[in-house]
Amino acid sequence: MTDYKGISSFDELIEKEHGAIGTDSRNEYEEKAQMFIVSEMLREARKNANLTQEELAIKAGTEKSYISKIEN
Repeated sequence: MTDYKGISSFDELIEKEHGAIGTDSRNEYEEKAQMFIVSEMLREARKNANLTQEELAIKAGTEKSYISKIEN
């Protein structure tokens, strides 16, 4: 179990769990976090526009499976 004593900020927690900024593990974490944010923004925007994944795919010139992959 990881020792969290002395950690007093979110930044310290992220560094403890994923390494310092610039390390491979931290970069991988940051990339996944950004992808999650984008996927949630896309899903929310699509739903606010009352579009199905299929309808968005047609408007974007892609396949429904690609929209689903991004959202998930």
